[in-house]
Amino acid sequence: MKKKALITGVTGQDGSYLAELLLSKGYEVHGIKRRASSFNT
Repeated sequence: MKKKALITGVTGQDGSYLAELLLSKGYEVHGIKRRASSFNT
């Protein structure tokens, strides 16, 4: 049975690195990202 990982912030620098690392080690990886910020500046 594959190990599973849930990564928050998977689209960020650290999250994407961690996702690639875990995938290379045979993990099933799922990720969560937040919606883009919408500031009126």
